[in-house]
Amino acid sequence: MDYRQAGVDVEAGRAFVQQIRSAVESTYRPEVLGNFGGFGGCFELPAGYRQPVLVSGTDGVGTKLKLAHDCQQHDTVGIDLVAMCVNDVLTSGAEPLFFLDYLATGRLEPDQLAQVVTGIAVGCQQAGCALIGGETAEMPGFYQAGEYDLAGFCVGIVEKSQILSGAQVQLGDIAVGLASSGIHSNGYSLVRKIVEQAGLPLSDRPAELGGQTLAELLLTPTQIYVKPVLTALRAGLEIHGMAHITGGGLPENLPRCLGEAQSIRVRPAWPIPAIFSWLAAQGEVALPEMYSTFNMGIGYVLILPPAQVEPLIAQFAAESIAAYPIGEVIAGDGELVWEG
Repeated sequence: MDYRQAGVDVEAGRAFVQQIRSAVESTYRPEVLGNFGGFGGCFELPAGYRQPVLVSGTDGVGTKLKLAHDCQQHDTVGIDLVAMCVNDVLTSGAEPLFFLDYLATGRLEPDQLAQVVTGIAVGCQQAGCALIGGETAEMPGFYQAGEYDLAGFCVGIVEKSQILSGAQVQLGDIAVGLASSGIHSNGYSLVRKIVEQAGLPLSDRPAELGGQTLAELLLTPTQIYVKPVLTALRAGLEIHGMAHITGGGLPENLPRCLGEAQSIRVRPAWPIPAIFSWLAAQGEVALPEMYSTFNMGIGYVLILPPAQVEPLIAQFAAESIAAYPIGEVIAGDGELVWEG
């Protein structure tokens, strides 16, 4: 017996590593030290910080991967993986520096997984961080044939005096929501259940969804907000807090960026993408459940003084990201107060 007969193809693993080399190296920043393929990724801290603080985050893609497997489309979930980590790190005001991934599969299929890693590299380029390491685990008998799982880890940096912790948020501040690109990477257990009960193939094009297939809409990658938000911070806009709207939607995530004895009065007047209305109708999902499961069109929220709102909206419009005033910070105990 040998390792190949046990289900692990070492030669395929070596070939895969060479296949992804150019994609990985395309993400390198000047601070990356060493060469591709080492046992550890080395990264030199950028110059110019007086009291640098490292901010870390880790996440996965969840059951959205199941749709990628069903559609045999693997070039976008890597972007989701990066987005879920870098958008979290960004909420502290930190610039993402480097990223590592963990990819596990039952049998190594180099072309399939090269698509995944290429997507991770694209996400890192969008976030401006370097992909400096990763692990690919071939685990026969643990995963179904053709299936894989993903996890990611990101490290960012911020000046200690500039960390956003909720302490900067003031009563009367305005919450500005940044448009999501769709469902992002949360709530897919419910999404898959709704699609399954509707009995529709993923190639179907419901009229309510503007001619796109379900697969196209459901696999749209998560928006990465890093570069436009960092641009706003560096332009001197006075951002007091940020929230990444992930699992639990606005009700769970928006209060996380507030200070003590604060709440937000939310005015739900932004345009809700058609995919959410379609899911609600097909699954007969109550509106409160929709808001507590999905982002409902708002993927990221910035908290800032009223005088800063119009300049911020104009700046994001220049970046082709729609931004909407969605609420106001009020006295309270951390809950959202809904108007209308």
